[in-house]
Amino acid sequence: MKLLQIPTANLEERIKEELEENPALEFELENNNNEQDTYELGENKVDGDEGSDGPEEEVELSNDTAEKIDLDDFLRREDDDSSGYDYGDDYYGGGENERQVTPARVETSFHDYVLDQLGMLELDDRRHRIAEQIIGSMDDDGYLRREVTSIVDDLAFGQNVDTNEEEIAELINRIQHFDPPGICVWTLQECLVLQLKRMPDSKPVRDAIAVIDKYFNEFIKKHYDKIQKHLGIDDEDLKNVINIIIKLNPKPGAAFAVVNKAESYIIPDFFVYNNNGVPELSLNAKNAPELRISEGYKEMMRAYDRGEKKNKRQKEAVIFIKQKLDSAKWFIDAIKQRQHTLLHTMQAILNFQKEFFITGDETYLRPMILKDISQTTSLDVSTVSRVANSKYVQTEYGTYKLKYFFSESLQMESGEEVSTREVKTILNEFITGENKRKPLSDEELTDMLQEKGYNIARRTVAKYREQLNIPVARLRKEL
Repeated sequence: MKLLQIPTANLEERIKEELEENPALEFELENNNNEQDTYELGENKVDGDEGSDGPEEEVELSNDTAEKIDLDDFLRREDDDSSGYDYGDDYYGGGENERQVTPARVETSFHDYVLDQLGMLELDDRRHRIAEQIIGSMDDDGYLRREVTSIVDDLAFGQNVDTNEEEIAELINRIQHFDPPGICVWTLQECLVLQLKRMPDSKPVRDAIAVIDKYFNEFIKKHYDKIQKHLGIDDEDLKNVINIIIKLNPKPGAAFAVVNKAESYIIPDFFVYNNNGVPELSLNAKNAPELRISEGYKEMMRAYDRGEKKNKRQKEAVIFIKQKLDSAKWFIDAIKQRQHTLLHTMQAILNFQKEFFITGDETYLRPMILKDISQTTSLDVSTVSRVANSKYVQTEYGTYKLKYFFSESLQMESGEEVSTREVKTILNEFITGENKRKPLSDEELTDMLQEKGYNIARRTVAKYREQLNIPVARLRKEL
């Protein structure tokens, strides 16, 4: 289940981790149809200690290879205190002696960036420690998450530094002049005002400061008429003010966040091609790595089985080898099971939504829930859910998360059942084309949908609008 949830972008890293942990697992470097990489329980045995009453473990291994590896060689290597494994030139781009370690890229965090600016302040050691505590009390977005009184207590009990609220407030004020603008505050309102005060002085900037400082609630609720009345500005002046404010950064510290590469872009797990009206499915090759069990480790097991003298030390070593072989076989089987489950699930979705994959028209999406695919594939609903919530498919019409194709049904006045996805698409079209000076209310949107034959209630329209992340009519109003 864990392997099934891993995105394609992270699968290669997960396989690399397994290769590093288990030397009995390796990439298939050459495809040899005559060679079978099998490892099964069978006739050959690993004997227990002499006098032991415990059950004997059995190991059956196929294929004799020309290369002979002595188990004593393995034991001698074990005594060398050598912790690294050489996985081969083809995977790492060089042998053990040629391998180069690329230095990790050093990312400057938000807190480090702010701490570096402390040198601009002429502070003694005590006040420097207080300033460091204040900076450490900010979250990654640049906001203070500790009250002044709490910071005083933190310094007293944690660092044995005696201070007071006035001194903390004075240092906070000085840190607020650091870059990026808008940091070391408690509220969004303070953050925006600080950024505006760092801008070149002009009438629109002064108006913007007045709007955020005095009429912040009216601004976020888009009560523009009240703002214009209080400030005595016309529509054009208000537009200039809004344009300034919307360019401010509500999370000034977030610019320093380290982005997960796997989350910064989408690598599709599947590809669907339209072959003359017949959709064809293929799995991303990254999901089907060529893995095999190490011949060296298998040969060590054979060497042990052929040997006549089996001392205690050899028996302990061979138990370790067998554990690695078992683990490698399990991992290969798990990867293959992952491939099978992904293809089986996606093929069922493709068959269910065939018309969409041929045309790309969202109105052809049929109502489909997890249970429908679960029944078709004989997979558990939770398994289908894991696939749907973490995998993507690339089509001629765009790249979609599999969850996109699941939706409940809504009954038309004619009795026909349609996908709620279709209703949401039409709802979004209505809102996109509305007059932004007089946005459509939920009641008006309900009437428009009912005129098209969709049997829908106002509360359902409100629910779909929220699912589309579209605000209420009042907050969609524009000048």
